[in-house]
Amino acid sequence: STGSCPPRRGKSKMASKNESHRETRIAGPLTLGSLFDGIGVFPLAASRHGIVPRWASEIEKAPISITKRHFPHMEHLGDITKLDGGAIPAVHIITFGSPCQNLSKMGDRTGLAGAKSSLFFHAIRIIQEMRDATGDQFPIIAVWENVMGAFVSNDRLDFLAVLRAFRPDAQIPMPASGRWGYAGMVRGGGPDLAWRTMDAQYWASPRLARRERIFLVEDFGGRRAGEILFKPRTVFALSPPGPACRVPTARGDRGPFLKAGGRVPVTRPFQLFRMRGAAKNQEHVQFRDSFGFPTDPFPTLLAGAVTPFAFWFEDDPLDGCIRFPTERECERLMGLPEGWTKYGADGEKILPANRYKALGNAIALPCADYIMAGIVEALNNAGK
Repeated sequence: STGSCPPRRGKSKMASKNESHRETRIAGPLTLGSLFDGIGVFPLAASRHGIVPRWASEIEKAPISITKRHFPHMEHLGDITKLDGGAIPAVHIITFGSPCQNLSKMGDRTGLAGAKSSLFFHAIRIIQEMRDATGDQFPIIAVWENVMGAFVSNDRLDFLAVLRAFRPDAQIPMPASGRWGYAGMVRGGGPDLAWRTMDAQYWASPRLARRERIFLVEDFGGRRAGEILFKPRTVFALSPPGPACRVPTARGDRGPFLKAGGRVPVTRPFQLFRMRGAAKNQEHVQFRDSFGFPTDPFPTLLAGAVTPFAFWFEDDPLDGCIRFPTERECERLMGLPEGWTKYGADGEKILPANRYKALGNAIALPCADYIMAGIVEALNNAGK
């Protein structure tokens, strides 16, 4: 699979300089640059762990305004296709959740050759340009996030192209099974590379929305990618992220906020696809079950549609309803502080349609938190 900006091939300078695998030691605060930034979830997670967000690249007007409100000192660089990685401020960490439209099972399945998802190669280009300009010192860590469809698009060759883009020096084969594992590593002769899938619903309590994503970490300065992605550690609490973020996080029950007057409200994720299939096949039990089980997670938030849920009172199940979650409830389902997407940089309210779209494109905060905690732990322990 190829994209519009293919990475350099052949053995890189970066690979030869890392053959001794001496871990890079850090002086001063860690810094972060966020490509395809969206609403600043990676910068938010970074700031919660003492990492300083330096710059972001994004082109959507509403997400830029939201992020500027929360991080007024973070520079916005604009269109990724126009950036020179050697000319922008060097940072320790670069994060990017490149566009998934062509990789998603709900997309057109053109994969990394697609107009949107091929932008992945611009991030790879920028990382290499920065390393060339800094004598292979920055960035130290790169983090990529994307949908599960990246494992299977283009007959599973797109994920191989992703790995080879990160490690052009390595001879990476397809797995003998023909399928990519939900976790794996590329190690030896160059930067350390590891990936795993993380489903947001399991990374916070109370439970968040289902959101299964691939997270990949490349460590240019040592052999810490596996430590960052696989080491068990306490999940960072959903607590106030600090004065720079200006809004408090939700407290207590992160389900729908309803004044029930002493009555017990019941909410269930409404399984829309289950209902449609049951209705088509006249399966009455399955149709009833589409109103959800207590163990059902809330479906993945989508950029193009809002998924409804079922609500009723325990003492009056026949008087229930189906409704859509509010923007605030969607923020809760992603583990974000309440009101994170409500206002822009100038205090103007963000339109609901733009908030829903931005949240559907976002990264779940607890997953980003876990990775940032791992990076801080690994880099601060370098050489100890």
